[in-house]
Formats: sequence, C-alpha cells, structure tokens
Amino acid sequence: MSKGFVDSELDNPSDYSLQLNRWFLKPIGAWPRTSSTSKLERTISIVLIILCYFFMAFTVVPSVLNIILADEEIRLKLKLLGPLGHWLVGGVNYTILLLHGENIQNCVEHMKKDWEIISRPKDQELMLKNAKFGRYVAVFCATFMQGGVLSYCVVTAVTKRIVEDGNETRIVHMLPCSVYKKLLNVDTSPTNEIVLASQFLSGFIVNSSTVGAFSLAAVFTAHACGQLGVLMTWITEFVNDPVEWKKNVYLNDIGTIVEHHLRVLSFISRIEYVMNQICFMELFQCTLDICMLGYYILTEWSDHDVKNLAIYFIILISMSFNIFTACYIGELLSEQCKKVGEVVYMSNWYYLPEKTILDLILIINRSSVVIKITAGKLIQMSVFTFGDVMKTAFAYLNLLRQTT
Repeated sequence: MSKGFVDSELDNPSDYSLQLNRWFLKPIGAWPRTSSTSKLERTISIVLIILCYFFMAFTVVPSVLNIILADEEIRLKLKLLGPLGHWLVGGVNYTILLLHGENIQNCVEHMKKDWEIISRPKDQELMLKNAKFGRYVAVFCATFMQGGVLSYCVVTAVTKRIVEDGNETRIVHMLPCSVYKKLLNVDTSPTNEIVLASQFLSGFIVNSSTVGAFSLAAVFTAHACGQLGVLMTWITEFVNDPVEWKKNVYLNDIGTIVEHHLRVLSFISRIEYVMNQICFMELFQCTLDICMLGYYILTEWSDHDVKNLAIYFIILISMSFNIFTACYIGELLSEQCKKVGEVVYMSNWYYLPEKTILDLILIINRSSVVIKITAGKLIQMSVFTFGDVMKTAFAYLNLLRQTT
C-alpha cells in the first residue's frame, strides 16, 4: 500500500469507512440522526420513512390478501409466497434499523473516536487495510442483493400476459408480487403500470434495508478486527521489544493495553446488540428463500423456461452469498478475539517480571470469553451455521417436493 494513498484516505478515515453505508441508508431515511442534524434533514428523513412504509405496505397488503383470499391452486400460491416473504422480512429489517438508530450512531461515534486515539501511522495503515475490506464486502453485498432481486423484477415486468374482458383483449405487464384483484384491478391501464412502478420502488427499499444492515455489520466488524490487530501489535511490542516500548507514547504501562482491549470488546458487544435481531430474520428469510427458489427451479425445469431459471439461479446465488457474508463476519470476529490470547501466549512473556506476567494472564483469560455475533441470541453466526442453513433449506425443499 503506497504512502500517498494512505495519507489521502486518512484525511477523513472514519468517513472513508462509512461512506457506502450512508449511500445505502440515507435514501430510505435509515441513516441515524445526530444532534448536529439540521431541522430540514430531520424533516426529509421523516418524510422518506413515511413514504417507504407506504410503498412497502402498498406491495405487501394486496399480496397477502391475494394469497389468503384468492381461489387458486396450492402450487401457484407457493410461487407467490417467495417474493412476499422477501418483502415482509425486508420491512422487518427496515424497522429494526430505525429502532436501533441510536445504537448505530453510538457505534459510528465509537469508530470516529478510535481513529482519533490511534494516531501512529503503522497502526493507522492496519486499520485502513481492514476498512478497505469492509468496503469491499459492502460493495459485493449490494451488488448481489440489488442485482439479484431487481433483475427478477425487470424480467417479470417485461413479461406480458393477455387479459380477455368480454369482447376486449388487453396486454398487461406481469407483477413481481401478486395483487388481490378485488382490491386493485391490475388488469387495466394505468393501474397496472402504477402498481408495477410502486413494486419496483418498494423492492429497492427492502433490498436497501438488507444491504444497509449487512454493510454496517461488515464495516463495524472490519473496524473491530483492525482494532484487535492494533492491540496485538501493541502486545508484541510490549513483550518482545521493551526498549522500543519505553519510547512509545501509546504504551506507558500494561493498563493502556488492557483498557484498549476492553474498549474493543465493548464495541463488539454493541455490534452484537444491533445485529442479533437482523441476523435472526435473515437466517429465517434465507432458509425460506433458498427452499422456495429450489422449488421454483424444479417446477420450471420441466417447462424448460430458461429465462425464469436463469433469474432463479441468480437470486439463489445472491441469497446464499448474503447469508454466507453474515456467517463469515461472525466467524472472523470470534477468531480474531481468540487470537489476542494466542498472541500473548506465543510471545516471550516468560522473560518479563512476575507482576507483568500476571497482568498478561488476565488478558489471556478475557480473550477466552469470546463475544459472539448471534442470531436472536440463539444461534452463533459462523461458517458451520451457514452449512446448517443450507442443509435445513434443502431438507424443507425435499419435504415440500414430496407433499406437493
């Protein structure tokens, strides 16, 4: 990494870390407000929130009524259940983001304070490396999520069907989500086009809420990993290079290392508090979506509908990537927390005074109690959890296939 690049990014490093998150969340009014937020910005944010809920309800309510009240065969209702589930869970995620606005802002302020505390270039470069990783994950998450679902909406919209009403024959667009026709007659123009546009917009909203939540998790986790990396550097210098350590203004005693360790663990606790409900909903959603997508692929396979099959495969990949990202960052954070104790143990601690050794033992003991990212405080987010989600989804798919 070139020094020029590092210097240019460190002009405002916390802004560099959080820039994409603001882009994802501000258009839907979910970026947390602060005391410095102007009255106009607060008003715009409230208006955006009201509009977002209106468009989501305008999509979800007619679709729920259609599945419950419409006299259609079970196979068709199952085909309508997948998109509806995605919209519902996206709405729940959006609500969770709004409710946790203050906690998210606390995490943002914590990150800004960390960048002020850590001013040594070597440590800043390590933090910047992790910040870039968080941005890359956020970009991939947005690309897969928005690309997969919106491509489904586009392909559905360009597909047209013929409606016969007495002696009149009309051609209308297919809709991504079903609509109860006794509530809204979507077989007429311009109602069909208005509902189609609103479903596109609500699809963008629910996708943005999911993308925003996981991009926040990725950026926060990357920052925590960067702080743990800095902490391990300090420990190595403290134990293995005492001469340099005495010259280091950051490490005037072991207490500095312990305080910073506790600060990082406090930040990880905040991440867990914000993310555990969202992770739970995403586990549920991805299990349902992967199961239903597998069912749609099997039913479309016999019809040789290449266009729909391609879209279903794209969405399946995006959903799998989405849940893998959530599980991977949980695994990464747990491993980094454990690594702090390993770094202490693998250093030359046996050359230090007895009192200092006892202080280091406290760090090892604290590192053994890992703060884990969980789904609803029930399931630890890890790579093993991703495997369990895939196995559960395909088990449900097999059961669904046999019963239908």
